[in-house]
Amino acid sequence: MQKLDFQKISIGQLALILFISSELCYYLLIAQTGIVEYFSSDIFAIAPLPIGGILGSFLAYYLNISNNNKIFLFLSLQLMMSFFYPNLSILMLFILGISVGALAPLLINELKKATFIDLGFALAISYVVGTSLFNYEASLRGDLAIVLTIIPFIASIFLPKEKAKQENYQEFSLFVMILWIFLDSALFETLSRDITISIWRDGYSFEIALFHIIGVVAAFKYKMQKNQKELFIIILFALSYLFYFLEEAFILSLFYPFVISFYNVAILQTIMKKDLKTISMYMIFIGWMASGAGLFVALESLIIFVPTIFLLSLLKVINTQQTQKEELHYV
Repeated sequence: MQKLDFQKISIGQLALILFISSELCYYLLIAQTGIVEYFSSDIFAIAPLPIGGILGSFLAYYLNISNNNKIFLFLSLQLMMSFFYPNLSILMLFILGISVGALAPLLINELKKATFIDLGFALAISYVVGTSLFNYEASLRGDLAIVLTIIPFIASIFLPKEKAKQENYQEFSLFVMILWIFLDSALFETLSRDITISIWRDGYSFEIALFHIIGVVAAFKYKMQKNQKELFIIILFALSYLFYFLEEAFILSLFYPFVISFYNVAILQTIMKKDLKTISMYMIFIGWMASGAGLFVALESLIIFVPTIFLLSLLKVINTQQTQKEELHYV
């Protein structure tokens, strides 16, 4: 593992950190929570956004121009739509969806140039900023949308040209990653709408930001076997749901941010190894379908049925571990 040395962080690395963290904040504060809240969670009103997002994910690969030009193009579209936020028409939502949907795989593709320090800093910054601004009125985030687009716009000029030396990270299946995103989205979207227990509105912003950072550090520092990590994440999600049902806001503010950071590192370490075409396809399933399913669960108040998924997931992980043990026994 690389040693932390602030003096050795180059302009390119700093630009990459700002590029990643700003775009992640934009997705959370504008595309995910801002627009959904402003349109009162009307799934039909916001439908053009995910439809555009899926199309954008395809364009990220199939558009026949350089990746730098793609980033410039889609950031330009994002910036133009940000000037009209939150009063976005159906067409504007569709265009914004295209830009956000295309930038997600392009961003992950840029992570190939990042060291674990770069990625750790970018995630930590995005979590802290996102948490601190989460309660900011959705209708007043127009200036924020512009700033969060201008920063990666400028940073994209100074992005590193060469790939960084990557460690031998574990890879997780698409099914497992979809499961994690779904569980996260269902709980997040439910929490953000629940007036009886909301860890963001209930004054736990410091705890949330702190345990986001602890989750990032733990994901990089502590090594586990693949199946152990899958089981660990499922258990953390199960505990998060348990404390939500028990309305234990303080404890939830510790467990839930930790598991978000922890599993997101695992997902990024898996996807960043892929080529841009595969990344784009993965983002359709992970970034739009899984998260969309979680939003549907929250809007339809179906979260009470989610524990069934935990049981099935736990049985699958245990069965996989048992199968591997038997295979090793016969070798």
